[in-house]
Formats: sequence, structure tokens, C-alpha cells
Amino acid sequence: MITTIASFFSLYLATLLLLVGSGLFNTYLSLRLTAVSVSELWVGALIAVYYLGLVFGARIGHKVIIQVGHIRAYSATAAIVTVTVLALALIDNLWVWLGFRFVAGVAMVTQFMVLESWLNEQTENHQRGRVFAFYMVCSSLGTVLGQLALMIFPNLNYEPLVFVAICSALCMVPVALTRRLHPALQVPAPIHVKYYVSRVPLSLTVLFVAGAIVGAFYGLAPVYAVKQGLSSNQVAIFLAAAVASGLVFQWPVGWLADRIDRIGMIRLNALVLCIVSVPLWGWWVFPYWALLGFSCVFGILQFTLYPLGAAFANDNVEPERRVGLSAILYMVYGLGACVGPLVAGLLMRELDPSVYFIFVSACAAILVVFIRPQKVTGVNLSEDAPTHFVPMADSLQSSNVVATLDPRVDLESDVSYEPVEETADPAQAVEPAEPVEPVAPMEAGEPSHPLEPDEPSSPKEHRGPASPTGPTSS
Repeated sequence: MITTIASFFSLYLATLLLLVGSGLFNTYLSLRLTAVSVSELWVGALIAVYYLGLVFGARIGHKVIIQVGHIRAYSATAAIVTVTVLALALIDNLWVWLGFRFVAGVAMVTQFMVLESWLNEQTENHQRGRVFAFYMVCSSLGTVLGQLALMIFPNLNYEPLVFVAICSALCMVPVALTRRLHPALQVPAPIHVKYYVSRVPLSLTVLFVAGAIVGAFYGLAPVYAVKQGLSSNQVAIFLAAAVASGLVFQWPVGWLADRIDRIGMIRLNALVLCIVSVPLWGWWVFPYWALLGFSCVFGILQFTLYPLGAAFANDNVEPERRVGLSAILYMVYGLGACVGPLVAGLLMRELDPSVYFIFVSACAAILVVFIRPQKVTGVNLSEDAPTHFVPMADSLQSSNVVATLDPRVDLESDVSYEPVEETADPAQAVEPAEPVEPVAPMEAGEPSHPLEPDEPSSPKEHRGPASPTGPTSS
């Protein structure tokens, strides 16, 4: 393990520095705008447009990497992020800030793509789990340290922006000086929306709602905490506690998810999240230590929704389609993160800051209502279900390239890059003919292709670890 970490030390260090700056900036932005009485809607919009850049910048970043190479693409986009951060200290126009935050999102996702594709290219299959786990630890640790770094700056002036810019510039050094070979260029997996919507509609619902909750957390939880009378230092610890708890509890939640009903775990998670949010609707005033306790509980519940939903989706998609699955999961999660801050910010502006937790309860209630065991049949159950739970503490702070570090993915056999032919029933998808050698027509009596079940495919999913007698159908 030590040897593996040491061999990728430069990339891990770059990840850590990148996330320290990003984690500090998002919290600083919320606190700074709240301090000068800017509407919560603007705070939510600035966070939402950043995540929009992360989602749609993946395709742009890939083109940049193809044209100029990994190190040049990384250095150029790191410089762009640095400029957008420093420019905020000179310009007060919020509309211009929106443009800067979108550009920063596009640039940062390109940096993530460089780091993750580099890790993937030079990682053996038997090491993927360890490499992915430590990459996740570095990402989450960077986010936590970014929150705590806010305590260094007693005043919310330009100084935190300078610190973020320093981190953004420093993260170029490990990549520019690394001795590792350049990774091979990767083709981004196309997103066959209809196919995956028909296969894993419940999982996509979980991912969208989870993205809305987490996106609103990063943008508007600091605003809520300030309105409760917390100082900047206390807000930093409040957020860091949530992120750290979400990281630590990835492994016990994963242990449970590999042994019990996953759809039941998702529903229980959402139910507890809905109930725990109720005391924070504005009826009572809690001391700081109690708010920290709530923050830890929320971190555990909200940051484990993504990996639970991803594991549930992998149970219902063939192994050779999982790179494309991971891409659409990331996209849906990111779109949720765009919508969440906007809706929560609008409600907080029109009503009260405590509406933030009413919004969280409402999102969790949606999952309780729509994610039900009765909707699960097991018709689409993959041959290797239940798949292994993979910790993913905060997938908003990465790109969909990290899917290839998932130990469930077999890159050599994956066919996500091939189109999915549609039949009269979109739920029934079949593989196309091989592009090099034509395939003879199927004769009567031959077994169906794995993507074309004998019975009509159902949009309902397998609920989790299979029982000894097989999956239960509704």
C-alpha cells in the first residue's frame, strides 16, 4: 500500500492542493456574500453555475487534452482557475461572477480529468480499489482542510482569495515536475440516455435528488449557519464535520450495503434524513455543539446516497456497459447539484433561512415516496450482482473519468462506447454488429444476447444483494 501511494504521490498531492482551494473558496463565497447582504438566490446561483461547468466541461476538457496533451491542459486550466479567483477581488458585478464561476468549473473538471486519467492509465487492475480509495481520501481530506483553512482568516476580505489562488498555482507544480509517463488519450464514453433510463430509473432518481441535497449543502448550509449566529470559524468546523463524517462512514455503510437490501437502505437513509431535518425547521434554537452533532449526522446520510445509488444501478446493468453508466450517473448527479442550490436559495430568500432544512426534508421525502421495494422486480439483474460497494464520499469534486478506477469496471470488455440499437420497446436494447467482422443472423433456438432478454425488459431494478433463492419480483 505504501509503495502504491508513493508511486502516485505527485498526483495525490496535486489533488489535495486542488481540493483545499476549492473547498475554501465555496465556503468563503457563501459567507462573503451573506456578510454583505446578497440574496440567498445569488449564492445558490453561483454554486449552481459552478457545478454546471463541472458537468458540461468534461467534453470540452477532453478536446483540450487531445489537442495539447495532459500536462499543458492541466497547467493552462490551473492558470485559468487562478485568474478567475483573483479577478473576483477586482470585480463586484455578480453577473460577471456567474461567468467566472462557470469558466472555473469547466477548467477544474479538466484538471480532474488529467489527474484521474493518469491514475487510471498507470494502475494495474488488482490495484484499482486501493488507488481509488486513497484518491477519494485525498479529495475528501482536501475539502475538509479547505473548510478549516477559513479559520486562518478572521476577516472575509480578499485574503482568502489570495490563499485559494496560491493553492491553485501550487497544484501545478507536482504535475509539471512528475517523472511519470504521460497517460494515453481516452475516448469519453457516449451517454445512451434512453437505454440507461429504461434500465435504472430508480437509481437515476436517487442520484438526482442526492445531487440536489449535496449541491445545496455546499452553497447554502454556510448561509444557514451564519443566520443561526455562528462565527466564520464555527461555520468552517460545521461544514468540515459533515464532510469528514461522510468520508469515515463510507466503509461501514458499504459493509452493510454488501450484505442487506440496498433499496431498503436507500429508503431508510432518506427516511432518517427527512426526520432528522425536522427539528431544524426553525422551531427551536440549538447550541453550537448540537448543530455540530446534526452536521455529522447529515454528512453520513447525504454523502452515502451517491455510492448507494451507484451500487444499486450497477446491480442492474451488464458489466460491459458500466463505464457509460458511471458517466450518466455523474451527469444526473451534477444536474441535481445545479438545481438544488437554485431552488433552496429561492425558498430561503422568499421565506426564511431555516427553509434550507425544509428543502432537505422535502428531497428526502421524495425518495421515501418513489424509491419503494414494490417497484423492484429483478428482471434486469446483472450476472455479477450484488456488485461490490465502492466508497465515493463526494463525487461532485471529481469528473466521470474516475469511473474507470472503479474495481467493478472491466475496461477490456466494456462496450459502452458502442451505440445501443433501439427496438420498438426502448427498454429492450441489443448490441450492434461488430464494426470489423459482420455477425451472421441469429438462428432459431440460439440464446438471446445478454442485452436482449427473452422476456420484455422492465424499467424496474433489482433491490440489492440477491437472496439465496434469487431476486424478488413485484
